[in-house]
Amino acid sequence: MAWLYVISNQQLTRYPLEVMAAKLEGVDFFQLREKNLPASELYRLACKLRRALPANTRLLINDRVDIAMAAGLDGVHLGQRSLPVEAARRLLGPNALIGVSVHNRGEALTAARSGADYLLFGHVFATDSKKGLPPRGLEALGEVAGEIGIPVLALGGVTVERVEACLAAGASGVAVMSAVMAATDPAAAVREFRRALDGDRGGT
Repeated sequence: MAWLYVISNQQLTRYPLEVMAAKLEGVDFFQLREKNLPASELYRLACKLRRALPANTRLLINDRVDIAMAAGLDGVHLGQRSLPVEAARRLLGPNALIGVSVHNRGEALTAARSGADYLLFGHVFATDSKKGLPPRGLEALGEVAGEIGIPVLALGGVTVERVEACLAAGASGVAVMSAVMAATDPAAAVREFRRALDGDRGGT
């Protein structure tokens, strides 16, 4: 089954994140990414999210290995300037989920060889959050996904209408932020993505 990965942004949503979290049935992974919050607030929010998210949704935090450990989260998502994957693994243990953001083949190979569990590759499509930077495109996504032996998710400008193309290129799923965070009805947005990821086979 293809993965749906949602990234938080409190500036986009009309709901408190813990209220939003309870609406996310069908999301496989939720990344807490609130870089401007101090550690104490991040910790409290992480604990609230852990309680609020559906039982089958795995909770990760961006960059903060310390908070992942303290709050008992499922793992951490790292950027190119974060701790090395190997260091995070030593701290979090073998069962933690560790993902890495990558933008090209070289970064993807390095992350995979370092022991990352999955990659977010982007930005695949044009997006307001990356104005002025050309998108990587589906071809580059396919090249990385075809060579890397771990799941690669498409990130950046992904809409429901683009899910099929991402999967056809070889992605194991999609990662979204504004498409869910800014939605008037986040639960409905998740259902639409879930149907697209599951092939819209007419299930309920």
